[in-house]
Amino acid sequence: MIRLLIPVLLAAAFAWAMMRFSLWQTRRKLEAEAVPLRDPALEAQAARLARALGLERVEVRILPTEVVNGLADADGRIYLTRGFLTRRARGEVTDEELASVIAHELGHVAQGHMKRRMIDVTGQNTVLMAVSGLLHRVLPYAGPWLARHALSALMAGLSRRDEFEADAWASALLIKAGIGTAPQKALFQKLDRLSGNAGADIPAWLRSHPTAADRIAAIERNEARWLGAPKAD
Repeated sequence: MIRLLIPVLLAAAFAWAMMRFSLWQTRRKLEAEAVPLRDPALEAQAARLARALGLERVEVRILPTEVVNGLADADGRIYLTRGFLTRRARGEVTDEELASVIAHELGHVAQGHMKRRMIDVTGQNTVLMAVSGLLHRVLPYAGPWLARHALSALMAGLSRRDEFEADAWASALLIKAGIGTAPQKALFQKLDRLSGNAGADIPAWLRSHPTAADRIAAIERNEARWLGAPKAD
């Protein structure tokens, strides 16, 4: 029994070490490239969120890339890309819509998604190594391929769950801050266009993020439950 467990334990240790190294590299890159947000209007929006949370401030940093994205690292730092600021300068997004992005990333932090994902990825890599080795004996070449795709679908499902959770948390915060969910929904309506329709051809079961329509519908269901607002058909 111990002999059978050794490969699995070694795979787990290797997966954990690789994940920690990847996080360290990512954090170094973010810290080296990101700069503090220096925009009075957006800082005012971040301050509204901070007051609603009972915090002194919410620190936001800017990443120098034209890709439209927001993210939070495992330590809770919030980042917006320069691409979002460029679209805002063109009038394509509003300050309140960017506040909804910050609220969403705060939702990931509050729900512990980064730390949970670290565990998920480590487990995925461990299982992939173990299952691929076993299936390779039964189905050479095809076995590892099947294992990879099955686990990719599983991880995509977990990621979509996290996105819905962060959306719901952000909605509650935006309502409490007096911003409301209208900017959140408006941003989702234009997000595919802003991001160049990235991932539009990916099957639904392999998407890491829910579709904009599904996210808006989920927000409206939450509003109906929380505020007694009429639910959209």
